[in-house]
Amino acid sequence: MNHLLTGKPEEIRALLDSVDTFLFDCDGVIWHGDNLIPNVAHVLERLREMGKRILFVSNNSTKSRRQYLKKFTQLNIEAYVNEVFGSAYAAAYYIKHNLELPDNKKVYIVGMSGIQEELDAEGIKHCGSSDDNENLTDMSEMSTIKNDPDVGAVLFGFDLDLNYKKLAKAFTYLQNPETHFLATNTDLTFPTKNAVYPGTGALLAALSTPLGRKPLVMGKPEQRMLDVIVDKYHLDRSRTCMVGDRLDTDILFGQNGGMKTLLVLTGVTPAAGLDEQEIKADFVIDSLGHLL
Repeated sequence: MNHLLTGKPEEIRALLDSVDTFLFDCDGVIWHGDNLIPNVAHVLERLREMGKRILFVSNNSTKSRRQYLKKFTQLNIEAYVNEVFGSAYAAAYYIKHNLELPDNKKVYIVGMSGIQEELDAEGIKHCGSSDDNENLTDMSEMSTIKNDPDVGAVLFGFDLDLNYKKLAKAFTYLQNPETHFLATNTDLTFPTKNAVYPGTGALLAALSTPLGRKPLVMGKPEQRMLDVIVDKYHLDRSRTCMVGDRLDTDILFGQNGGMKTLLVLTGVTPAAGLDEQEIKADFVIDSLGHLL
């Protein structure tokens, strides 16, 4: 059963005493679009004063760590580049250190500049993305799309410029079973301040369904991102708390990783019907801004 944090000092103290590190999702937890959720900056500042380690873990692949840091600065939130773990960075790290893509191979990107920047930072060759933002103009151009033997992997992320050319190229490259298939995340929705729209997982279905292939997923709730974080900071999972607004990504990510979980109700998940949900958080609070 979800335990609702009421703000009673003894409840908050018990949670804080049991946690050394907080992992925070960003969209819907810290901000909505370009708007900071009230009192969140104060809560983060107080947690730092208490000696808590703070890390930011986001499935949003549109931004690199450097771009995220710029946004934190604009919102007057203290943050450092080594505290930010976006799915674009997790994907680049995995390709470099786990996939060990040969030097003569490159990654075809369906995604935005955040992925490009993180692949560049890891010295990984790539193509696609902004190079293919101009779509095909007629059916005859489809015959120009052929397999590229230099492409060793396809990485799929959220892409506001997704078009048929990108899907057709990715589909063609992935016909080769030796071409690696990766995705930054499988979130079905993308929340903004005023509405919710289709997310990466919805766009990804247009590629994975006809292929009959499932990608390796870097973001939550998969554990590859957490493995990177734990390895880097030597975290004690039992004294780490995942804070998020989604049950099927953030909270499941924390549960699968052996962490405590705190659900905030400022994002995707509504308060109504929580007890009927299969996935349940250890704690629930109206807003992160209400924590202290």
